[in-house]
Amino acid sequence: MAEPVSKRSEMSDEIGSALPKVVEALCLANEELLRRRQRRLGRHILPSREAIVGIVDDLRAVLFPGHYGAADLSDAGVHYYIGARLDGALLALEEQVRRGLLYACEHCTADCTECAHRAVAVTREFASHLPEIRGLLGSDVQAAFDGDPAATSLDEPLFCYPGVTAMTHHRIAHELYRLGVPLIPRMVSEIAHSATGIDLHPGAAIGRSFFIDHGTGVVVGETSVIGDRVRLYQGVTLGAKGFPLDDAGNPVKGLPRHPIVEDDVVIYAGATILGRITIGRGSTIGGNVWLTRSVPPDSRVTQAQARTEAFESGGGI
Repeated sequence: MAEPVSKRSEMSDEIGSALPKVVEALCLANEELLRRRQRRLGRHILPSREAIVGIVDDLRAVLFPGHYGAADLSDAGVHYYIGARLDGALLALEEQVRRGLLYACEHCTADCTECAHRAVAVTREFASHLPEIRGLLGSDVQAAFDGDPAATSLDEPLFCYPGVTAMTHHRIAHELYRLGVPLIPRMVSEIAHSATGIDLHPGAAIGRSFFIDHGTGVVVGETSVIGDRVRLYQGVTLGAKGFPLDDAGNPVKGLPRHPIVEDDVVIYAGATILGRITIGRGSTIGGNVWLTRSVPPDSRVTQAQARTEAFESGGGI
């Protein structure tokens, strides 16, 4: 049975009377953050997460139009489809790059022509690398198909595999990161992280034919360097062992602190590899291994073998 109207009205009045205190408390909680942003940005507008989501969707459709674009594209129509959608994506990207550059610029105003010109140049340079990004992603899809006996076609990894989704975002984010765009590369990578559970920092340099099988819980840190034909399973961490602090006690940024994984390495589920160490070419790192030292090429690293003994009536204990 529905509550009487008068009862609902009383409850609404009580909630309404409490709102001013809640609003005031939230304003106070955000006061310093908003003040810092105002000092830094003035009237500048931050990049839009919603716009970035749309741009990545457009770029995926341009990179794989038959899968993420229009399913009924004809051979004659694909040229026009890619051109139109790419044009819209790049226009939107230019605006978001401009906002990101304004955010990072310490001395410019909202109408800074230097940031506007740089946004155009960065967007043009990014566009010129899209064929290269497409080639890398094609090798990733092929690696997923070749590395998973459950895959029935090349379409299956593209449509279904979280590792391919994460790498599509990463290839885009890494190029923007390489071009020095603030904020936006991390936004692109975190959109994929939220969707897949795979956390790839846009700064990580990843070679061709990279395959993340299953994927949930994979973490690859900012300064990681990964070669060609590398395969990771779920729960793998390529992380930092620690980082130095400056005289003021703040972390020193930008130092290489994550692993180097050479070509043709396989790292199985749950392995944790920390620090600026090198995993030599052709090595296999077993599941749940904790590794903080370099290993030479063609190494096989596994956990110590478990020992099991049976005792009767407590004998031998």
